[in-house]
Amino acid sequence: MDETDDQCRARLPAAVYDLAIRLGVKPGGNRGSVRLAQTGRMKRSLDTGSWMAFTATQTISTQACAFDWLAKFGPFGIISARDALEHGEGRMDIMALGVVPIARAKHTTALLRGELMRYLAELAWAPAAILFNKSLRWRDDGPDALAVSAGAGEAVSEVLLSLDSEGRISGAFAQDRPRSVTTTFLLTPWRGQFSGYRRRGDMWIPSAGEVSWEIDGRDVLYWQGRIEQWEG
Repeated sequence: MDETDDQCRARLPAAVYDLAIRLGVKPGGNRGSVRLAQTGRMKRSLDTGSWMAFTATQTISTQACAFDWLAKFGPFGIISARDALEHGEGRMDIMALGVVPIARAKHTTALLRGELMRYLAELAWAPAAILFNKSLRWRDDGPDALAVSAGAGEAVSEVLLSLDSEGRISGAFAQDRPRSVTTTFLLTPWRGQFSGYRRRGDMWIPSAGEVSWEIDGRDVLYWQGRIEQWEG
């Protein structure tokens, strides 16, 4: 059963409730997930200057920490990648022709933490989750910042969300997101930025985003995308 407005207010810090309402979320109006289509480009590795164009579809749950991102690269989408968080496990698969495995990440705590951080960072694209995902833990972190965390034990993950002059989510930062390095993971500062807010139905949704790793004190951009369609 959906919570009442009073129940939402009682459960969440005032700044978090206000953010959700400012973004257009209506108490009692949760549909369970959002769906979006993206176009963009990303790097195969951080030490290259070349980019790969992609098209992608994504589903993001607004009730639980879960998402499913399916992207296609190359001529006729010959290479596909699936990045997902489902049933409490992270998933990363790369396939050729949709059936030939190229790479598959192992189910590790590091992968799970990385996927949880992605989910938390992308709340700007699923603002209803701010109100309705009860597994999220929130705290104020200054006048223009909110910290949100999820997970338990070794998988606990936190992301700092920054707000712009309109009080909308403009950035996301994690101090220790696991980054794949050869056969292991290295905890690395990671940030995303959102721009181009547009009204989509009742919601304010950013139309563009980009993501970078902080390497040796400088940001290395590796992902840029635009929202072409959004339903929620």
